[in-house]
Amino acid sequence: MSIIYENKNIKIEIEESEIPWLKIFTQISYKEMSEVPKEVRFEIYELLDSIEKEMIGYYNPKKINIASFGNYVPHVHWHIMARFEEDSYYPEPMWGKKQRESHLNLPDFSTFIEKIKILIL
Repeated sequence: MSIIYENKNIKIEIEESEIPWLKIFTQISYKEMSEVPKEVRFEIYELLDSIEKEMIGYYNPKKINIASFGNYVPHVHWHIMARFEEDSYYPEPMWGKKQRESHLNLPDFSTFIEKIKILIL
């Protein structure tokens, strides 16, 4: 896991996967989103919106998945993933039952990460 961006409120990490997958964490550990200060919630929502749009434009996925569970890690965080009909789990969630072996031929992930860094700076 590597951090691609952080400030006093949030950090964005890469989740290693066959699909483009980022996670946004609050810097302070809150258990529930309702505990997060309003300005930090707005920052998270703006980032989710910006990352989603960049994922759609760069990867042209079948669907974007955005999730916040925190059952194992009770620290507010959001997953944002580009999903493809050919990925190993589609249409299941990435935590679901594997459907097939997959070898996606996607545009370069490091170029995508550079686009995200430019977008949020």
